[in-house]
Parts: sequence; C-alpha cells; structure tokens
Amino acid sequence: MSRSRISTNVDETLLAQARSKRPGTPDSIVFDEALKALVTSRRAAELDSRYSAYDKFPIDEPDAWGDLKTFGDLLR
Repeated sequence: MSRSRISTNVDETLLAQARSKRPGTPDSIVFDEALKALVTSRRAAELDSRYSAYDKFPIDEPDAWGDLKTFGDLLR
C-alpha cells in the first residue's frame, strides 16, 4: 500500500484522547484507523439513507407483490 505524508494541526485534546485509546501505537496507525472509521461511517450513512424509502410505508402494507413482513417471515 502506498503511503502519503501529511502535515496538519489537530485539536490537542482530541489527539491526546485518541492516543490514550491506543497507547504505544504510532500516530500513523491511529490516523489510519480514524480515516477508516470515517469512511465506514459515511458509507453506512449513505446506505441507511437509501433504505429510508422503505420507512415511508408500513412493513405490512401490501403492494402488487405482497408485503415485506410476510416476505421477511418466509426467509426466517
């Protein structure tokens, strides 16, 4: 994996808190983990927003194909 060098200023208290969660871990690993967590949470939020369309209709409201609750029950 290629690496990029960064130089930035960050919140000193937040950095100390992050370092305390992973004592002895290099800052590069702490930052990698933080960036992965950010990307993962944004992806999860993106997926959740796409599924929000289903929230507009009750799960047991029938449509042309049946209803989601019955379908879900069949999968269990």
